[in-house]
Amino acid sequence: MPLRSRDIRTNQPDTTCDVCGRTLLRGERAEAFLAAGARRQVCELCTARATHEGWIRESGAAEDLGARPARADGRGRSLLGRLRGTASERRTNPVPLAEGLSDGLEPQLEAELTAGRHPVVTDRPRRSDPPDAPRGREPRHVRAVPTNAELKMQRALDVFNASDHTRTVAGVARSLGAPDVVVRTLASQPSVVALTVMWELSWYRYEVDLSDEAGGARRAAQGAELDELEPDERTPNAEADERGALRLIEVG
Repeated sequence: MPLRSRDIRTNQPDTTCDVCGRTLLRGERAEAFLAAGARRQVCELCTARATHEGWIRESGAAEDLGARPARADGRGRSLLGRLRGTASERRTNPVPLAEGLSDGLEPQLEAELTAGRHPVVTDRPRRSDPPDAPRGREPRHVRAVPTNAELKMQRALDVFNASDHTRTVAGVARSLGAPDVVVRTLASQPSVVALTVMWELSWYRYEVDLSDEAGGARRAAQGAELDELEPDERTPNAEADERGALRLIEVG
């Protein structure tokens, strides 16, 4: 009796992988995915590719699409959705410009994201002053006071020579001759240097506070008798030139 071929059919329908287009073999299992609002069948060899393309595994869709509540910090939303949400929150709850992007940049960011480009922020808000800088006050420039007595005296002379007091010294010197000058530091006030300019019939004492040189030299006292001066003010260690400027001299 001749053998006749028989078609063996099963009730199982053919399944085609929506990624590679291959018809699955008998016994081969397909994995269901969701993509673009439709249900897709994916073979075991293409599940990684489907996941990479952004398809959602149906077995985990409930968790990914809403089983978990949306987090308050915006995680779980797309980048464009978070930017739009941030823009909406800033319109209702404005924040300082330094903490967020300018509202004028949001349309540009959304347009770039929609076109598939990464947004590039080329301008950042700038602050002209440090955060803790006091406003409405001019800063006081306080210089360090030298510890060496000679350095203190030299700096005090520089401050005096930049003042108008040199005119007084030069004017008196034209009538009474060159004066004797004593420059000394004050033990009671370490930052203050006293400059005494004296003639036989007149004397002037000036003071310079090195901790506040911007205040310049000030006239502290004057008199007509040399006996009015303290003993340590009578040994000259400086001199005046024809313009009234003072300078230290070597004392032998």
